[in-house]
Amino acid sequence: MKKIKEFLVENSIRLSGVIIILIVILIFIFLFKNAIALFQNYSLKEFLTGKQWYPISEPPKFGIVPLLLGSLLVTVGASIISIPLGISCAVFISEIAPQFLKDTLKALIELLAAIPSVVLGFVGMVTLVPFIRSVFNLPTGLTALSGSIMLALMAMPTIVSIAEDALNAVPKAYKEGAYALGATKWQVIHRVILPAAFSGLVAAIMLGIGRVIGETMAVMMITGNAARIPHSFLEPVRTMTATIAAEMGETVRGDLHYFALFAIGLVLFLITFVINLIADIALNRSRR
Repeated sequence: MKKIKEFLVENSIRLSGVIIILIVILIFIFLFKNAIALFQNYSLKEFLTGKQWYPISEPPKFGIVPLLLGSLLVTVGASIISIPLGISCAVFISEIAPQFLKDTLKALIELLAAIPSVVLGFVGMVTLVPFIRSVFNLPTGLTALSGSIMLALMAMPTIVSIAEDALNAVPKAYKEGAYALGATKWQVIHRVILPAAFSGLVAAIMLGIGRVIGETMAVMMITGNAARIPHSFLEPVRTMTATIAAEMGETVRGDLHYFALFAIGLVLFLITFVINLIADIALNRSRR
């Protein structure tokens, strides 16, 4: 009976893994099939290098550069904010905070991760956007900076949680050996724990960036949705995810605009796939 149960459990897990892989492959095929239809009537070079996104003009223009740069600007801004804060918070929770405070902070971080993005976007519209407008004396606070700050807040729980696990996975013998040699607590953290957990920290950062790139509602609400090439963080931008969410309901099924949105989805899928692949490789190295 035990062998039968083990056989059923093992094959159920194996079947689940195969089904997940097939789903990912089918999603890619679905996106590719609809995206490739665009390039039968529109230049691939113009799509990848075009600087104008005017889907309802005559003729329509589907240049992805403004959307790609908008996503890149918001992602870079969110990374600059969330990575140092997230890693520092993980170090504090793992190595410095007393046990009662550690449990409280971990619970709060998990609670922050559970807040829906649309709620955070609404909070950003009510509080952050007016603050950015008044501080920088702008005509509107719907800027890339607003999106970066809000996305940094959304990425931090992912970074903190995975980074803290990576820090806790460092063998205690490493720390004990460093203390035995006379190292201070900061020296142990800086020269022993962080280098030993480097692969896990990289994975945490990459997964946090993946969360930022794939976010839709918050950036659509507080970045201004201006499909133009940005020159600073204080200008409105439009991301690839926001473009798909805002325009998919307005397209005619089967026309160029419809297929162009699928092409954006394919680009976004490939970017997030590469980021998650890098994070997975880093995690595997960390486990070894």
